[in-house]
Amino acid sequence: MAIELELTCLASGLQFPEGPVLLPDGSLLLTEIQRGTLSRITPQGEVRVVAELGGGPNGVAIGPDGAAYVTNNGGSFRFHAVDGLNIPGATPPEHQGGSIQRVDLATGEVRTLYTECEGQRLIGPNDLVFDRQGGFWFTDHGCGNEHSRQFGGLYYALPDGSRIVRAGPPLLAPNGVGLSPDEKVVYVADTYLGRLWAFDVLSPGVVQTVSPFQPARVVANLPGCQFLDSLAVQADGKVCVATILNGGITVFDPATGLTEHAAVPDLVCTNLCFGGADMRDVWITASGTGKVYRSRWPSPGLKLNF
Repeated sequence: MAIELELTCLASGLQFPEGPVLLPDGSLLLTEIQRGTLSRITPQGEVRVVAELGGGPNGVAIGPDGAAYVTNNGGSFRFHAVDGLNIPGATPPEHQGGSIQRVDLATGEVRTLYTECEGQRLIGPNDLVFDRQGGFWFTDHGCGNEHSRQFGGLYYALPDGSRIVRAGPPLLAPNGVGLSPDEKVVYVADTYLGRLWAFDVLSPGVVQTVSPFQPARVVANLPGCQFLDSLAVQADGKVCVATILNGGITVFDPATGLTEHAAVPDLVCTNLCFGGADMRDVWITASGTGKVYRSRWPSPGLKLNF
């Protein structure tokens, strides 16, 4: 089933935008992965750099202290121009790993919180979401080239730098992450599988593994060749996942496994966020063309904890 959107371009000329978050003043906070910045877009479409982060800043979330927390993949992608699109490619040989960063939005001060977990270097942190307790779940996308791939995983951490744990076994290419409205489930979009996983949460940082062969419940697998990127959750519990190749947003219903799709004129849609008085305004990062679109969404988005 198709969802029809009337899109308005808020900003263009961005260097692979990701991780949008709506701020109280109506501006949009996001990362520019290729540029290595945390940037802010005013309601009038003016782009301003908040902080120079280096590497590959990807997901952004506001923490309980009002600071921005960023999953930085450490520059795990080379970028290529292909048929007018900016496309992320193989991991460069100089890549050493990624990190979790904290940015003070008032001063622009950047602090690195985590670069490893249990003695293992983080590979390519990708996306994050805060729970009601003030901790955050995040994905590590891993990395790869034409010869091999390092698997990623699902993690949980505290914003004061005191705790980081890996939740569950390795995953092929975990990307978007989000919580169900009751926070009993953490959803993970697995990029190359085109699959949405549902991890049942036992406690902060602890999930239920289905079996030695299956890390979590499967909500659905997309048919054909479609890649999944970052996500946002609706107030009714449906999961909206930015979709690559079949450019747009795919809405997964965890109760039925059925999907709907909203097309966006970019093969590389990477993320979205909700906002507005009724939580039906939506912002979508069209990263292949370096644009951010604004539209109205059929259902309200789930309000984030912070």
